[in-house]
Amino acid sequence: MGNKEIIGKKFKSSTCSKQIHEAVLLVENSCGDFSVNFEYGGKTIDTPINSASVGKLLTTTCILILQEQKKLSLDNLVADYFDKNIFNGLHKYKGVDYSNKLTLSDLLFQTSGFPDYEAEGGITKRAIKEDFYISTAELIKITKTLKPRFAPLGKKAYYSDLNFQLLGEIIEKITQIPLEDVFRNYIFEPLGLTKTYVPVNEDFVPDVFYKNQSLYRPKLIMSLRGGGNTITTSRELMIFLKAFFNGYFFPQTIFKKLSRYRKLQITMGPIYYGGGYMQIPLNTIMTLFMGKGELLGHSGSTGSFAFYYPHKDLFFVGDTNQVANPGLPIRLVMKLAMSVE
Repeated sequence: MGNKEIIGKKFKSSTCSKQIHEAVLLVENSCGDFSVNFEYGGKTIDTPINSASVGKLLTTTCILILQEQKKLSLDNLVADYFDKNIFNGLHKYKGVDYSNKLTLSDLLFQTSGFPDYEAEGGITKRAIKEDFYISTAELIKITKTLKPRFAPLGKKAYYSDLNFQLLGEIIEKITQIPLEDVFRNYIFEPLGLTKTYVPVNEDFVPDVFYKNQSLYRPKLIMSLRGGGNTITTSRELMIFLKAFFNGYFFPQTIFKKLSRYRKLQITMGPIYYGGGYMQIPLNTIMTLFMGKGELLGHSGSTGSFAFYYPHKDLFFVGDTNQVANPGLPIRLVMKLAMSVE
């Protein structure tokens, strides 16, 4: 059985889940002479998808480009970019206020210790019931009511969307243009991506599934910008993912500094986090030490995924479109990586 048949079989078995109403998968190698795609429920590689947190790779890209341009340093203090009246007191841990000691590196590596307003602050539960706009200032206010997870000493990681929401704001402050324009100027236009955009105003936003319920949440998606929620297609996401890891935007040598991986909270399963992207080691007790290498990239809470498997030089992108089980795409890509020859 060849890789095309193996991948198709794994995709078919995954889409048998009652939770998956539609799905798409595109797999390619670096040079593109191996390319297969599989579709389910009418979703194709050109169907718009909500990238959700896969969009964090776009934010990471812009931060690294700005670093290459000497417009920022990862050692810069986060507080320098925000109104002190809003930012002070954001991170108080065991009586010590670390708010003014946080660096951009803490945000990019998810080592700030911020709690997650989505899971802990009620944003996710509220989003299931209604659509709403919310500002970064409001998200900071919510985070202040929650307890930080640890002091930001660079030793632990905890996945919090606030880290990248703040990075998005910082990108806007440095470039002095809206994030949708930054992404377009730095990423979409150079790569020729015509169907990828940060939604604003009347832009089309696809529905996402929560269990059997189809949700339309354009207001929330337009609010959570730095943390992801770009609209794209699997075909264009593949173009971006290859560019991200193959040195198009910044020297590949930078990954030596970005590959300081730390295990995320237990609810994130087997995921570690580096400098702006996820790492999933495949040779662990979770896989009974049967896997080889690692997956690098990102998944999203809506079921989106974009991962590179260096061991076999394969890129996996797509969408399972199910908010109720964000672990679905992780398990799918792990199965694929461990099965291909």
